[in-house]
Amino acid sequence: MAETDTPHATWDKLLKTYVVEGEDGVTRFDYGKLQGDREDRRRLQAYLDEFASVDLSRLTFAEKFAAYSNIYNALTVSHIVDRYPIASIRSGYWLGGPWKSVQININGKRLSLHDIEHDILRPMGDARVHYVINCASYSCPNLRRDALTADTLEADLEAAARDYINHPRGVSIRSRGGLEVSEIYKWFEADFGGDEAAIIAHFLVYAGADLAALIRANPEIKKYNYDWSLNDVVSSQTLP
Repeated sequence: MAETDTPHATWDKLLKTYVVEGEDGVTRFDYGKLQGDREDRRRLQAYLDEFASVDLSRLTFAEKFAAYSNIYNALTVSHIVDRYPIASIRSGYWLGGPWKSVQININGKRLSLHDIEHDILRPMGDARVHYVINCASYSCPNLRRDALTADTLEADLEAAARDYINHPRGVSIRSRGGLEVSEIYKWFEADFGGDEAAIIAHFLVYAGADLAALIRANPEIKKYNYDWSLNDVVSSQTLP
């Protein structure tokens, strides 16, 4: 099966319509606008439903990586839109969040967001997956304005890694010395090399010259941080 048989064009169009690039370097999604557009909500559901009869195991590595990443992001958006307005993807959950309960039928098998991330994408062995799957939160790496495809996957993964690491959400220098970094690097330390030294080496691969110099002068992680506020065009302070 060729990648052209999977309907990523639908998801690509929705991203271009509803993802807004902010002046602060953070992309946000217009969940309220999509919720109010019955036809585009139908298109999003049709895109997700299409995979019920698609055997993604027959795709190439890059096609499979792109497809599951797109599905993860589209399913997350669909979940938020269904519950909107909310202040966070974790709103309404006492512990954790919706990742095990939000599910999709892929080739006759029910898979959750948790399954897609931890049982399919992470085992593919590329830590940069954490820069292209989006948890609908401010501190998450940006939701792209176009769907991932096999043809541009490597360049897109590289760009996403650079984008996040060079933004304060990813890495910043503390006034008292040391680094404050995203909790992504704590949760998935094993994916980024298994220890703090490997994580810092990863930063240096993608950091711009000025940031790289500051990292070398402060090669110790002092604090992890994460903001779960919804990556919405509307301030989360106005939402329940």
